[in-house]
Amino acid sequence: MNLKRLKPKLLVLVLFTVAFCSGVYQTQGSSSQKPNIVFIIADDISWNDFGCYGNKVVKTPNIDKLASEGLLFNNAFLTASSCSPSRCSIISGKYPHSNGAAELHTALPESEIPFPLLLKENGYYTAHAGKWHMGEATHRAFDRYTDGNGYKNGDGGEANWVRFIKERPKDKPFFFWLASYDAHRAWGADTFKITHEPANIEVPVYFNDTPETRQDIASYYNEIARFDYHIGLVKQELQKQGVLENTVIIVMADNGRPFPRCKTRVYDSGMKTPFVVHWPAQIDKNAGHTESLISAVDIAPTILEIADVAVPENYQGVSFLQILKNPEAEVRQMVFSEHNWHDYEAHERMVRTKDFLYLFNARPNLSNCGPADSKNSPTQAALNELRDLGSLTPAQADIFVTPRPAEELFDLNQEKEQLLNVASLSRYREKLVEMRTLLKNWQNETGDTTPEDLTPDWFDRETGERLETEQIRGTMPGTEN
Repeated sequence: MNLKRLKPKLLVLVLFTVAFCSGVYQTQGSSSQKPNIVFIIADDISWNDFGCYGNKVVKTPNIDKLASEGLLFNNAFLTASSCSPSRCSIISGKYPHSNGAAELHTALPESEIPFPLLLKENGYYTAHAGKWHMGEATHRAFDRYTDGNGYKNGDGGEANWVRFIKERPKDKPFFFWLASYDAHRAWGADTFKITHEPANIEVPVYFNDTPETRQDIASYYNEIARFDYHIGLVKQELQKQGVLENTVIIVMADNGRPFPRCKTRVYDSGMKTPFVVHWPAQIDKNAGHTESLISAVDIAPTILEIADVAVPENYQGVSFLQILKNPEAEVRQMVFSEHNWHDYEAHERMVRTKDFLYLFNARPNLSNCGPADSKNSPTQAALNELRDLGSLTPAQADIFVTPRPAEELFDLNQEKEQLLNVASLSRYREKLVEMRTLLKNWQNETGDTTPEDLTPDWFDRETGERLETEQIRGTMPGTEN
């Protein structure tokens, strides 16, 4: 069109029409483009084992970069410090005792609604790559998955992450559940390109500081570094495809580090998770961090709200989308967690606020020794040596104590490691009753139970070796309801 030959009024009309149509096209394009979501979950990594959480030794530059450009949660908590119960809780939006998968290696029942299925039914391409651990019924939530399909996930579980992102259909928004085996025992990253020196390790007070313990932690850090490396590759691929801006990347872990007093425990060392959210289109680059409490059951409703998909009424979490937009916002005042059978008989329940942690132990006659893979670790062996010498500190002795207190209360303003149980102190009597009531109300509201015939030990509590007995499951908490 030769604009110079048009009359002034007609020229104005043409320019207005072009501008209007262009604006409508751009508006429609941006409003109809739903956010993509990449959910990345580590295996057995504690909250303070990333650099962005203050760890000065571990090498996690890619996660740290995501945190610096996004939002870091300082108070994110799991519902179980145990692999499959934690993952099934996240994907179902319900507590372990409420979704029928409360114990290790129990599959999520088909009656539960995994949130990626709802994304799939609402136009999202959904894919899973890496560790599974949720049962065959959950396969239906994904267009593509690696479980039982002949895929080789690699030693760390990350082999198909970038491949699946490259091979996705380009005409749909996407959701990827990327799950690593890092950092689960046995260690497999000691010869990876990124390693750590045992001499530089800071040993927690509840471990025995020996060369063997330091090497154990260094090997654990090597797996974390491998996990971080592959996250960097995922980000690069998203950037290469030009979709990083409108992609929500979430990085977290399913439970605490596989060490004594961490994995399976309801203390922060087991139940607090790193949680980093990167979303350039919505999160201010200066957002920094948030102190707001969130629970793993909040992840499903949050992702569904991000995708503008209705949240099932029986989901037990609440969306924290408003925190992503305003780090000062709060969606809950407390979180709840549980410890059920994981190699050993157990029944613990925990409620935590920003200031206090309370737990109730329905099996105080049993030691709280940690899972079998931890019992076989060099770190455990070093603690056993101190025990045999009668030289354990109170913090180191915790995993051996039996009987245990039925109730524990920790004042987090006084000490963060949950080492000093104040439940018996008179000045905390009112707080003890308050926290106990909160926990009981939650148990009643969510249908929690304490069966007499809980699944018994399948492993030796001293050696971690499998017992030569018939391994029969008891009644899982919540199943009666």
